[in-house]
Amino acid sequence: MSVRRRHTVGMVDDIDDVAAVLAAKRTALERQLNMLTASQGDTGGISFGKRVGEGTSLAVERLSQVAAHEQLRDLLTDVVRAEAKLAADTYGTCDRCGDAIGAPRLDAKPWATHCVSCAASR
Repeated sequence: MSVRRRHTVGMVDDIDDVAAVLAAKRTALERQLNMLTASQGDTGGISFGKRVGEGTSLAVERLSQVAAHEQLRDLLTDVVRAEAKLAADTYGTCDRCGDAIGAPRLDAKPWATHCVSCAASR
């Protein structure tokens, strides 16, 4: 029987709590991504004419959805990476420099995989 050791990671004092937060975030992101990629009906007539019409509005809306999808996908990648680090017992260390990620950063963003300095230079 393996004993899971307790960690103190910012205000979250148990890796099981961190795992639950990350799992909930992953589920929410996957749900949002699925909603964005669901069929939007017939949008085959989108065009960019001189006048702002329904086609142009749909095209602008779709461009916004694509940008949102990319941001959500990137965030999901970070959440999955944080879950992998938790499993590998490296959660809370920066992927780039290996230093500790500060507790305030992990409290605010439990899926952080880089310290503030390395995140700023990305």
